[in-house]
Amino acid sequence: MTDDIITVGKPIPRIASAVPMDGRKVEITWKDGTTKVVDLTASFASRRVFIPLRPDDALFRTLRVSEYGDALEWDGPDLEFPASWLDRLADADFSNEDFRRAMDAIHLSLDGMAAELGLSRSLVAEYRKDKPIPRHVALAMLYLLTRAVDAEENNNHAEVRLSA
Repeated sequence: MTDDIITVGKPIPRIASAVPMDGRKVEITWKDGTTKVVDLTASFASRRVFIPLRPDDALFRTLRVSEYGDALEWDGPDLEFPASWLDRLADADFSNEDFRRAMDAIHLSLDGMAAELGLSRSLVAEYRKDKPIPRHVALAMLYLLTRAVDAEENNNHAEVRLSA
């Protein structure tokens, strides 16, 4: 018998700590040191098991990280939220700096970004400057970033296949 290690897919994300915030937001610090603020409102609304957490601020504040860091837990039966789900949620905080960096990463001008988002050029300019970014715009930006990264990875794979 050998001591071969078999890995399949992405490792399970591990939570180092979590802090409940206003509303149903949670600041998560992952074991790798990165942090993320997620809004659990939509997830709670989508799953019946979370009905007790929807209106009860005191219950929401009982939040803790599971023993192995693979979930958030609350007092009450079956109230846990897996780290793998949390990892897939969009960051609830999307700043103007994030907006500018995303535009730069996607290589779009004000006019190009306005066309992609279906917004006016002046509104995109305000988001670049200091206007608060609505959640739907932040999610659209994250989608555009993901699509750009995927396209770049596909181009890199095509280059590797062509040169091989």
